[in-house]
Amino acid sequence: MFDYIIIGAGSAGCVLAARLSQDPGVRVALLEAGPTDDSVLIQCPAGLALLAKTGRSNWGFETVAQPGLGGRRGYQPRGKVLGGSSSVNAMVYVRGHRADYDHWAALGNAGWAFDDVLPYFKRSENNERGADALHGEGGPLNVRDPGSPSRLAPLFVQAGVQAGQRKNYDFNGPEQEGVGLFQVTQKDGERFSAAKAYVHPHLGRPNLRLITAAHTTRILLENGRAVGVEYRQGGALIQLQARREVLLCAGALQSPQILMLSGIGAQQQLQDNGIAVAHHLPGVGAHLHDHPDVVQTVEAPHLRDLPGVSLTGLLRAAQAMREWRRSRTGPMTTNFAEAGGFVRSAAGEAIPDLQLHFVIGKLVNHGRTTALGHGYSCHVCLLRPLSRGSVRLAGKDPMQAPLIDPNFLGERDDMERMVRGFRITRAILSQPALAGLGGRESAASAAAQTDAQIEQFIRAHADTIYHPVGSCRMGSGAMDVVDAALRVHGVQSLRVVDASIMPRIVGGNTNAPVIMIAEKAAEMINMAAQHAAS
Repeated sequence: MFDYIIIGAGSAGCVLAARLSQDPGVRVALLEAGPTDDSVLIQCPAGLALLAKTGRSNWGFETVAQPGLGGRRGYQPRGKVLGGSSSVNAMVYVRGHRADYDHWAALGNAGWAFDDVLPYFKRSENNERGADALHGEGGPLNVRDPGSPSRLAPLFVQAGVQAGQRKNYDFNGPEQEGVGLFQVTQKDGERFSAAKAYVHPHLGRPNLRLITAAHTTRILLENGRAVGVEYRQGGALIQLQARREVLLCAGALQSPQILMLSGIGAQQQLQDNGIAVAHHLPGVGAHLHDHPDVVQTVEAPHLRDLPGVSLTGLLRAAQAMREWRRSRTGPMTTNFAEAGGFVRSAAGEAIPDLQLHFVIGKLVNHGRTTALGHGYSCHVCLLRPLSRGSVRLAGKDPMQAPLIDPNFLGERDDMERMVRGFRITRAILSQPALAGLGGRESAASAAAQTDAQIEQFIRAHADTIYHPVGSCRMGSGAMDVVDAALRVHGVQSLRVVDASIMPRIVGGNTNAPVIMIAEKAAEMINMAAQHAAS
């Protein structure tokens, strides 16, 4: 028997486990389907180049065929390990634009405007630059500037300024727009995941129990109330009981799946899969969306000091790994996406609607296919797509992956913005600061010159940049799943706390916002417990 059972030890689950177990009178269970995070590929920042290609720490999902991508199936890597996707991501610390949160509040979600959530961002943060009106110091999550940035990262920033963009020292500062270096979630040359920040320091607490290799099969319900969790570990099915609440933190792809497996969702879909309906909640799994993204690559075989697959590149990597093991310094501290920017696709846009990630490597298939040689690349993603998709059940077997349909580029406006973003990216890459390096745009994208050709290239090469959200949307409408306190509509003692609750995706990377969501949720849960006790 536990007071709180947390499903999923990703970013949100780690935060909740730490904050709720601060009370020694409360027992907390944290369930994670994957293993612990002891792999050197996780701790070494540059290991992320291999994490998406290995199955030990990654669910490795695929989408259903996407008409907007020419019928291709997209790839959906998600962390299957303690720390979740914060243990396998590119460590970029970006909160999004203040207008994103003001929009959430304007939809009727009281307490979620930017001024409301800023204290939770600051509470979570230990920014090595120090504290100010917008940043925290002394929080669990370490945030710093890149330790050993490549010589190309500043050149990208210079090229962006040459192309007419402003230089930005802090994407989480007063203004988001511009080009600059990203801050990263690292400390002392290592990845600093949510697990390192929130769980590892507290594993000695007698009231916190971490259970790995525990694949949740369903939430246990009695008389409209969540009372426990069933999970599979090895060949056994195990049940835990919850006195107070069950907290679902399995992410935008699996939180709706677990709700549906538990009989909470659209009645017809549940019945079609042979699942007894416990509570009809039609919005479960709806409104899935993500940042569509496409990459332009510059081939520069002579730039052998850049990461790449060649004899010289492999020798340099071996030397860099020895340095990292010895002193946690050098090229292996890179997150590859060291620089980037937030830009407007057209002059009339009120705020940036595109994000750039400049990568010091030659990317093919978003880096999932090994590319020979050396070069550099730049992602451009659409920050607030209009397209909406869904997560549905493939069947009643909990071990079966869900049907994931982000509906990439389903709305015409999304494609038009992506075409403009492609041109902006090309313009930056062609500025003297980078053009002087003597690289050459890859043949596949170089052939795309007209809008029609660019659109064709995007449909053939675009995919996610790993930010699925919205499938358990927060709000008070008939198609919303949780209220402003993240409580599931119509079910007692059950909350969803992860990216799935976002009413609309934020304009930036989603890890920092998820940590903020969980910090705010922990406070709401503790306040609810105090109110019940009084």
